[in-house]
Amino acid sequence: MIEAIPAIPANNDDRTDRADGKDMTAAGTVAATATTAAEAVLAAVDLDAVEKAVREAAAAEVLPRFRQLAAHEVVEKNGPHDLVTIADRRAEEHLTAALKALLPGSAVVGEEAVHADPAVLEALQGDAPVWIVDPVDGTRQFVHGDPGFATLVALAHRGELLASWTYAPALDEMAVAVRGAGASLNGRRLRAGSPHEGKTLEVAMSHFDFTTVAEKKALSGLACEGIAPRPCGSAGLEYLAIARGTLEAIAFTWENPWDHAAGLLLVHEAGGSSATLSGAPFRISGGNTLPFTAARDEATARRILDLLAAAG
Repeated sequence: MIEAIPAIPANNDDRTDRADGKDMTAAGTVAATATTAAEAVLAAVDLDAVEKAVREAAAAEVLPRFRQLAAHEVVEKNGPHDLVTIADRRAEEHLTAALKALLPGSAVVGEEAVHADPAVLEALQGDAPVWIVDPVDGTRQFVHGDPGFATLVALAHRGELLASWTYAPALDEMAVAVRGAGASLNGRRLRAGSPHEGKTLEVAMSHFDFTTVAEKKALSGLACEGIAPRPCGSAGLEYLAIARGTLEAIAFTWENPWDHAAGLLLVHEAGGSSATLSGAPFRISGGNTLPFTAARDEATARRILDLLAAAG
């Protein structure tokens, strides 16, 4: 059984407060300093300008190529199910320049940049604010003319997620989450809510094309009464479905930060829950115990993790 599902913040140190409310522990001092630093980063960013930059990158580099790709503009990265297009590369270049300009001194960890140079991931463990970018999440859908793809951007600092943007340009949907300030979709507040009692839980999970034998075994735990598992589409849009209450949970076996950072914050700010198989929060810098889940509420997340643990 999974004993606890903690909240998303990376710093989970126990804190002891004095009667006057001031934290006297060394861990508390570190946490307070981290919070202050995170607030400073958020204060330095024009969140509306980031949303505009995401929209502009999609309008300039992604949408004009939707259903217009030439054969030579689509190539395989690690196999026939792992594709990259000219839109992925151009949109990431566009966003990298725009986001760095909006927050001088920041770094960008983008899917295509990491593919070219894995050392780019090291920025997630540094002291500079980091933009985490997936220029076209759901490239397979994009290539096949399916509108279920998204551009994902998240802002993090020292492992803590601060803000995120999930934009589905072909669907004209923009979801924004800000740490401690909630989540919205096209300006309307998102609330994940809880599934109705007795409802069969729809769970999007890692596509079997991308899973090992051991991962398939763990995911097989979801093939049971009361659970309706299905392969996932765009990870970012699956997280959005949880945040809007139209999907109960996800169960994923991979930890690429560009696939999960934006969505995890979105789900938490909509009132949802998440945890890895060990019960610990998902770390965007990696080293997680997989599979992991995000769900509409804590009870659903516990149920999914228990099923995964029992099968694995």
